[in-house]
Amino acid sequence: MHMRDASTNRGRTDRPWRWFCVLAVTLTAPAAGQTIVLDAMQAELARSMAALGQEEVRPYFLSYEITQLRNFSASASFGALRSSNETTQRTLDIDLRVGDHELDNTRRAGDSGRSPFRNFRRLQIPVEDDPDSIRSILWVETDRHYRRAVQQLTQVRMDVQVKVQAEDPSPDFSREPASSVVEDEEPISVDPGEWELKVRRYSAPFAEHGDIYHGSASLNAETETRWFANSEGSRIRTSATTYRLVVSANTKADDGMELPLHKTYLSFTPEGVPDDDIVDRDVRRMIEILLALRDAPLVDPYTGPAILSGQASGVFFHEILGHRLEGHRLKDADDSHTFREQLNQKVLPESFSVHFDPTRRPLKPTTSRGQLPLPQSGIAVHRVTVIDEGIPRNFLMSRSSLAGFPNSNGHRRKQPGMRPVARHSYLIVEVADPLASDELKARFPAAIKAEDKPFGLRFDAFEGGLTFTGRFLPNVFNVTPLLVYRIYPDGRQELVRGVDLIGTPLTTLSRIVAADNQIDVFNGHCSAESGSVPVADFWS
Repeated sequence: MHMRDASTNRGRTDRPWRWFCVLAVTLTAPAAGQTIVLDAMQAELARSMAALGQEEVRPYFLSYEITQLRNFSASASFGALRSSNETTQRTLDIDLRVGDHELDNTRRAGDSGRSPFRNFRRLQIPVEDDPDSIRSILWVETDRHYRRAVQQLTQVRMDVQVKVQAEDPSPDFSREPASSVVEDEEPISVDPGEWELKVRRYSAPFAEHGDIYHGSASLNAETETRWFANSEGSRIRTSATTYRLVVSANTKADDGMELPLHKTYLSFTPEGVPDDDIVDRDVRRMIEILLALRDAPLVDPYTGPAILSGQASGVFFHEILGHRLEGHRLKDADDSHTFREQLNQKVLPESFSVHFDPTRRPLKPTTSRGQLPLPQSGIAVHRVTVIDEGIPRNFLMSRSSLAGFPNSNGHRRKQPGMRPVARHSYLIVEVADPLASDELKARFPAAIKAEDKPFGLRFDAFEGGLTFTGRFLPNVFNVTPLLVYRIYPDGRQELVRGVDLIGTPLTTLSRIVAADNQIDVFNGHCSAESGSVPVADFWS
């Protein structure tokens, strides 16, 4: 099961406003060119490979990755400051493999209950750039990983002897060229007092309405810096800062149904966060919608014409396609392999193509969470066309080979502490002959009449969704709408609630007939075997 979600903040108080002097704060990074952490990692990697190379069972691959998260956040609820803090933490990940590229200790075989996707242990390490401390921890953890890997390889070899031939006998680990990229570490430039005032201001209007039970705002600035080195010669340091504002509110209908609403703004710079007037306007609009939702009618189960906004379309395609195009799933006997038999067969109209391009900037002034312009886990990222003119042609690949797809295409991703697999990044849906937005909407009543339905549905916003790809579970997706309107044949519209969008992927794809020319993007986080990773779904 794979899920995307949005958090809801809670709490309420009537504390009065306070005004005070504030000072700007910069969470500084090391000087440009300083590579103490990376140098320590490489030195210990060389020592470990030489020492373990004397053992009877030798490692054929070893990598170290240290991820540092430097964060400042402030949150408020109903106009009262709830939290304001700075944190810095570092996490160590080690990938040590024994055996060889064809078969190694990470293979999932037999019924041992061991999974290569299991989070064995999230190891936090000191945040100081002390080479001796870093190397000491790496030495201890490498030894622990080596001993476990040897035990795993013994189990794998036993399993392979008694197991029937695998559906896909491709190598466990592909051979890839080394990468070398060293970026400067980015700072976080924030004014804590100003941000605290902003979140109090943005959340305060919700306190004016007794029917709104949760109303909050949070600002978060985070720099993620990753140091990576492996035995193939890769040497990488990447660093990126994001600024994120989230406004959330919640009400209930008289029948007890929870009715949430969220608004998220994302930027790579503090200047990219919208100004107060824009956020104030959006908050007032959220309040209007929430109060209207309380009185909106429920919709009974319905099958018929539907139209989706750009952001809603992005979430929709993520849940239908995203995980089913991740190549490692096609080596899992328990997965449904939705698109394995659909390669080179039409699944969408010829005008539709789908790409994953983590190097591409959006075509509008917005920020994408799925951008990965530099190597991940030592592998360069690049554009992958998975559906070309309606026909599936490719899969997202990590370093777990697949018949016909022997190498990675740069989509090996993970949350710190997890084992990487092929994951969704920046999904782009391109349509060769889109309609003007007004024309698409104008055609909708005719489609409703053609199917002899009393109404159609327009989906304006989704909260998230989930999907099942397993062979022994229903191969379905379910996305959760926030804003849905009932559209009547005469053009009237009515806000409704209680709608879920549920379907099976191939059937749903076959019913898509047209798209408009509005460009939009949905940013979020996606959770699966390798943890929670930022993603973007782009409709163009």
